[in-house]
Amino acid sequence: MPVSLADFWRVECDGRDGARHFVVHAAAPRCSLEITPDRAAPDQIGRGRIRRICVPNSFAGDYHQYAKLMDAAQEFFARSFAEPAPKAETRRFRA
Repeated sequence: MPVSLADFWRVECDGRDGARHFVVHAAAPRCSLEITPDRAAPDQIGRGRIRRICVPNSFAGDYHQYAKLMDAAQEFFARSFAEPAPKAETRRFRA
């Protein structure tokens, strides 16, 4: 199963205790992770620390694929805080 970073979304929810970050994998297998920024990292974000994982039961036993997916989710989390894409590039995704 090749993992593409284009299949991930980051959702940020503001709450009383600060922002909560969720990384959602939109393609099969659908899953989500709650990740907090790594305050010990040089940029205060790093690849994040996984707090919670939600995966389908049918996928939970395949640990090799599971590890690839979690690694890709953390990579996506780190990249999602990088410089935003130019507006011309993001506008092409609108319907």
